[in-house]
Amino acid sequence: MARHRLVCLLALLGVLAAACGRSDPGATPSSTPSSATKADAACAGVTLEATDTGVTADTITVTVMADTGSALAPGLFQGNIDAVQGFAKYINDNGGLGCRKLVVQAWDSKLDPTESKNGLIEACKGSVAMVGNNALFNPDVTPITDCPDATGAVTGVPDLAALTADTTEACAPVTFVMSALGEKCPIAPGVRPVTSYLGYWKYLLTQFPDAKSVYLVPGDLPTTVLSSMPILEAQRQAGIDVVGAAKVSGRDEQAAYTPKVQLVKSSGANMVYDGSNDTAMISMRREAAAQGLTGVDAWVCTVACYTEAFKKAGSDVDGTWVAMGFLPFEERDQNAELANYLDHVPSPSSWGASAWQSAVLFQDVIGKIVETDGPNAITRANILKVLGSMDTFDAHGWLAPKPVRGVGSCGMVMKIEGGKFQRVYPTEPGTFECTPQDLVVVNVDPAAEAAKLQ
Repeated sequence: MARHRLVCLLALLGVLAAACGRSDPGATPSSTPSSATKADAACAGVTLEATDTGVTADTITVTVMADTGSALAPGLFQGNIDAVQGFAKYINDNGGLGCRKLVVQAWDSKLDPTESKNGLIEACKGSVAMVGNNALFNPDVTPITDCPDATGAVTGVPDLAALTADTTEACAPVTFVMSALGEKCPIAPGVRPVTSYLGYWKYLLTQFPDAKSVYLVPGDLPTTVLSSMPILEAQRQAGIDVVGAAKVSGRDEQAAYTPKVQLVKSSGANMVYDGSNDTAMISMRREAAAQGLTGVDAWVCTVACYTEAFKKAGSDVDGTWVAMGFLPFEERDQNAELANYLDHVPSPSSWGASAWQSAVLFQDVIGKIVETDGPNAITRANILKVLGSMDTFDAHGWLAPKPVRGVGSCGMVMKIEGGKFQRVYPTEPGTFECTPQDLVVVNVDPAAEAAKLQ
């Protein structure tokens, strides 16, 4: 297995991550890519013009849409909003973007498909792009796919999303997402191939070779249930014996986890994988302790458990393993873009990290346009053109390298002990484990598998 050291700086867009030396511990390296410097030079002496919807002579306006105001989960993805707004402040404090001030419009999609659609309509009216989105229920994206630009041409609104649970959005031709999309679009019903990354599961199997797992499936929305099924199948293909699965809800109190604990006991599982969020794992572990469950060797969670709330749960969650796709906040001295995020967002979160990374992608795209064609070439069409030409993206070394569209072959694993997250795999700070062989195709019918769940 080849260990892939992160790139310290990306000099040009589309450059693949390659080996280089890290900065000395404690030093924060510069994060200004050379393409941005060239873009600044291209602004000199140019009379700026309004070039498209959301681009005036003075400003570039983007929309960030996220589920924040739902009664089901108040403030759920506030981190996305905070991150893009913090990014704009950082950019504007350092000279702007594309020779202009970056303006952010925020929209609360409220876990409501109607509000998601309304947000897309507003973005079409006033923004050159959407950046950092995290709207779980987004089944109709025609307002941005069919949106006319300032000339009246149906160009669409570039959607540089942080996460897309709804495959309708993920498969839209204007969408470029930080989260992995393993399905081939358009998505057909029935059994279909899904590209999956097995690195996390293979590593856990080195620690727990006889893993028998119960999967906690996020069950509040059809999209989250369906998107979990390929992950479940990937775990099986890696060699984990998935002996049970159960839906959990954001509305669940701790007592609702009693039958989940009983499922673990009756199935003989020695691993519990939480595909939901930090609250679900905290409740599950506390109820397991209350029920005297002692047979679980491995408690495993997604990056959704990489939160302050999880740390504050203390000894209740000690020993939980967390799969990660970006360098952790504890390693700010290893990467300048990570340090920028932490310096400009008061309440950092895993969701906010993905939103900032989406904003970095937007920054790089605008920088490329200005460098190549000048600051009056910033249009929706050119943004989509540059995005479509890009290959691998790593947010200036902070994100595990991945295709702009698709699934990467890199990852890392953390573990929480005593209220602190600690790197366990790979062990060297500032690195990811990258193994192309860990990308496999699983064949699954998500709808049929979801129908089997209680």
